[in-house]
Parts: sequence; structure tokens; C-alpha cells
Amino acid sequence: MKILRIEALPEEPLAAAGRFHAGWLEEAEEALASDDLMLALDPADHRHRDWRRAIARDLARKHAPRRANVVSGEDAAVFAAFAAYLEAAPGITGQYFEGDGHGAGNPSQ
Repeated sequence: MKILRIEALPEEPLAAAGRFHAGWLEEAEEALASDDLMLALDPADHRHRDWRRAIARDLARKHAPRRANVVSGEDAAVFAAFAAYLEAAPGITGQYFEGDGHGAGNPSQ
């Protein structure tokens, strides 16, 4: 599984979605041409959930049978835990997961 780390998106949801589409979508789709993908994003408030869920869902649909999931978290440990979880769960695709490093949403806990 390829992990694509995306950092420094704007705080405002529409601007963040726009920046993702302009700056990262092409790379995400290129990765999905040869491997499953986990997009790793910085945490964001609830206003970002819809566009992040849509990215996960739409990439998974477009690139099936490749798997695409979106994960948010604060550090490498959260991303590593989600990556291990997703590697062991081959049926999971098109999902958005939030981790806080303290167990909430962290599949290693």
C-alpha cells in the first residue's frame, strides 16, 4: 500500500478541498494505477469530513479493485497504526478515518 502524506492544507474547508484537488489529486490517481493508497492528512475539524469522505469514496470507486482510504492524524504513529490495520483488512476501501493519537479512532487501541 502506498501512503501519500498531505500536509499544510488551508483551515477553511472549501479552500482545503480545492488545494487537494489542484495539488494532490493527480499524484493520488497515479499511485492508484499500481497500488492501494492511504492518504494521510493532518487533523481538521468536522467541517472537513464531507470533502474527505467524498475523496475516499470517489477514488475507491474510480480505481476499483485498488483500495483507497483517507486517514487523518497528528503523528506518524497514528498513520502507522492505520496502515497496519488497513493492510490486514483487504475489504476496507472508500473510508475516511480520524485518529487522535489517544485511542479515539485509532485501530491499534
